[in-house]
Amino acid sequence: MSPSMTYLYIAIGGASGACLRFFVNQIAITWFGKGFPFGTLIVNIAGSFLLGLIYALIEQGQVAVGPWRSLLAIGFLGALTTFSTFSMDTLLLMQQGHWVKSGLNVALNLGCCLLAAWLGMQMIAHK
Repeated sequence: MSPSMTYLYIAIGGASGACLRFFVNQIAITWFGKGFPFGTLIVNIAGSFLLGLIYALIEQGQVAVGPWRSLLAIGFLGALTTFSTFSMDTLLLMQQGHWVKSGLNVALNLGCCLLAAWLGMQMIAHK
C-alpha cells in the first residue's frame, strides 16, 4: 500500500472515529447527565475491546495489516479514544473537589479498558 493511501485510510478512519466519539458523548450526557464523564469511559472501553480484537485478528493473519491497521487501529480508534480527554476529565473532577469520582474514573478506565482489550484478544485466540 502506498504512503498516500495509508494517510487516506487514517484520515477516513479518524474522521469517522471523531464523529462517533462526539455522538457517544452526547448520548451519554442525555442518558446520564454531566456529573461523570461516562462518554469518555464508554468510548475508552469499546475502543480497547476493538483494538484487542483487531490486534488478535492481525496477529493470527486473519486480517491484512496494511489497510485495516491504518483505517481502524490508527485512524478510527485513535480518534475515538483519547487519553488526553480521560486525563482532562479526571483533572477537572479533582479541581472540583470530586476526589471519589476522579479516583473512580481512573480505576474504571484503566481496569475496564485493560479487561476489554484482553477480552477482545481472547475472543480471537479461542475460536
